[in-house]
Amino acid sequence: MQRYYNKLLTYAYNIVGSYEDAKDLVQDVLEKYITLDKSNIRHESNFLIKSTINHAINFKTRQSKKEVFGEWLPEPVSFENADAKLIKEETATYTMLVLLEYLNPKERAAFILKEGFDYSHAEIAELLEITMENSRQLLSRANKQLKNSKYASYSPHSDQSFETLGRYQKALAQADIVELQNLLVNDIKLSADGGSKVQVVSGSEIGKTATATLLVYVQQHFLMGKTFTFQFFNHQPAICFWEHEKLHNCHILQLNKDGLIEEIYSIVDPDKLRNITRLSHI
Repeated sequence: MQRYYNKLLTYAYNIVGSYEDAKDLVQDVLEKYITLDKSNIRHESNFLIKSTINHAINFKTRQSKKEVFGEWLPEPVSFENADAKLIKEETATYTMLVLLEYLNPKERAAFILKEGFDYSHAEIAELLEITMENSRQLLSRANKQLKNSKYASYSPHSDQSFETLGRYQKALAQADIVELQNLLVNDIKLSADGGSKVQVVSGSEIGKTATATLLVYVQQHFLMGKTFTFQFFNHQPAICFWEHEKLHNCHILQLNKDGLIEEIYSIVDPDKLRNITRLSHI
């Protein structure tokens, strides 16, 4: 079963947006499979993928309403963490995971299978137990919803990412609202997720002035004196704020081709931060 684990975990994570939940879902599928009569199962891999995807869809449907402080954001993963079992090339960018939250679970699964894993409509129909026409309709609806999916197609070079992160951190530390505004696009959006335990100042802000002002307020009241690291989560640059070995907050950034920040995802939820390991200070 171990040879299937990483692939199944990647499918589940892309659908549910939570690494911890994805691990539980795959474990459930594998444990049930061990006890099954396998005499009628012709393709073990296909059976396990189908079981995992449908289990993830059912879970996502049940968890569609999330009571959190702020806005619910996906759990970030770092491929530099030795414990991460996801397949890097097949894991969605963080921005794409956020955008996928606008889809219902079946639309999300169809989109991921088609765009992320290059499945045909016939294969999607078989996995989701729907018709090929239904598969096409799901994908069409998903594409209409994901009007901002252009974000997920661009991954900046490391040098550009670290340059922007350095300027961003310096502007925060110096409470330089003007410099922060210079780093942001006009319609910048900041989204914050405190989970069920941490009340965030604001769930979201849009626009240069409001976002820069809020960032400086949070820095001065909650992050002052904390050390920081620059890291990557789901293919995107981030800054993490630490007190000793405890991670308090991370900002995952979506950059455009000019190195400006288009989206900021601020994660404060301790449950989503607990698996992140500290890398060396840059």
